[in-house]
Amino acid sequence: MQVSKAVITAAGRGARQYPASDTVQKAMSPLVDRDGLTKPVLQIIAEEALASGIEEICVVAAPGDEAVYRDQFRAYANNLRAAYRDAKWADDQARKLLELEQRLTFAVQAEPKGYGHAVWCAREFVGGDSFLLLLGDHLYLSAEPRRCARQLIDLATAEGCAVSAVQATREHLIHQYGTVAGRRLAQRTDVYAIDEIVEKPNPTLAELRLQVPGLRAGHYLCFFGMHVLTPTVFELLDELVKGDVRELGQIQLTTALNILARREKYLALETKGSRFNLGVTYGGVEAQVALSMSGVDREQILAVLLEAVARIERASPR
Repeated sequence: MQVSKAVITAAGRGARQYPASDTVQKAMSPLVDRDGLTKPVLQIIAEEALASGIEEICVVAAPGDEAVYRDQFRAYANNLRAAYRDAKWADDQARKLLELEQRLTFAVQAEPKGYGHAVWCAREFVGGDSFLLLLGDHLYLSAEPRRCARQLIDLATAEGCAVSAVQATREHLIHQYGTVAGRRLAQRTDVYAIDEIVEKPNPTLAELRLQVPGLRAGHYLCFFGMHVLTPTVFELLDELVKGDVRELGQIQLTTALNILARREKYLALETKGSRFNLGVTYGGVEAQVALSMSGVDREQILAVLLEAVARIERASPR
């Protein structure tokens, strides 16, 4: 198996980020990355893929969004060069933005029918290849030298099968994620053979069906927001789309993945790193703090945060 293509789903309108998302696409919201440069979220996600060996990237977008994305990339690059004429960092960032814009392919999700439907829209781009799938509103920080996506790709290529990244997640958060039941492999304590996936379960259902031996009490294996999938998934999604088969009112990727787990080898990797969901309340704030604390401005940000906490404590009534 070789994995050289990536799909990033970014067709959602970001209702939780309104009114900001009414002005700019959710995936173009700016964050300061670990290198100290302000970047659109989509660039940070794309750089995760490119740094992991991906060569081609497809963004699944809503109708009309391709032109908007391309215009925003070009405008940002031109504004950087105009505002910082003699700054090398600005010229480098502008060049990266324009190079990324030229490398992107877009697929249109004509109607918001669910995550599985969004992935299905990239079928022509992927063709008969295995591919890396990333969410347009998740950021990742690795706890080892390899990027989180690279960890996933390495296991998928070694085992020759689909692999989903998972992370042990506290019970009160599992309603936000697809949650996995599986068996830990004897030779790898961080790899599981997947038995079942439930989309956004409640704690009662999770306790009955999704407990995984070896995890801490009150924790479950939840999707991390990235997968390496085989082209078989498009056959399964095609059946769901044509039959309009829905769960929770939408065409779900997890429905196809459950069938995939019964048809072929399918593993989960407990990724060494952290995911940050920008689509939840304060998700962007948490992601920005994490990026800053992992980057070149760590000491400065730490001092600012400590001073802010101290100032709030001093001002709080006793």
